[in-house]
Amino acid sequence: MKNKLVLFVLIVIVGFIGFRILNGDTPVEERKEDVVVMDEGSNSEEMSSIEYIDINPAEAKALIDEEEDLVIIDVSPHYNTAHLPNAVNYYLGDGSLDEAIPNLDKSKVYLVYCHVDSVSIAGANKLIEAGFQNVYRLEGNYNAWIEAGYPIETVSN
Repeated sequence: MKNKLVLFVLIVIVGFIGFRILNGDTPVEERKEDVVVMDEGSNSEEMSSIEYIDINPAEAKALIDEEEDLVIIDVSPHYNTAHLPNAVNYYLGDGSLDEAIPNLDKSKVYLVYCHVDSVSIAGANKLIEAGFQNVYRLEGNYNAWIEAGYPIETVSN
């Protein structure tokens, strides 16, 4: 009985890892097709199917290099230490993101990141809840960007 339980747990873990590998290797363009686009006739059930898209640092770098209308939002309190190039800071914790949302252009593409998952997820969800349709979240956040060797900016005093 104990061996069967161990085998079951191993199968679940291997299956989960395989799913993440397969899902993580899907190009951004293919995953973007899964996002539902809202129109005036859409109802609230359809609206709940809109989600942000997690992208890894390589996909984020490609998005930054290719998307002219990209707005990069750092929702962390650490912006002044260092941040992704051309990022703007709307710190989630002090309400800055909530204040900025009404003034942001919903037709643009947004990349949200932080230093922790919970905050970047909350920030990306706030944009989605406000009706933004092209929202990406940097999987692994700032640390994954650094580990991938991509450039950062610092604030000059």
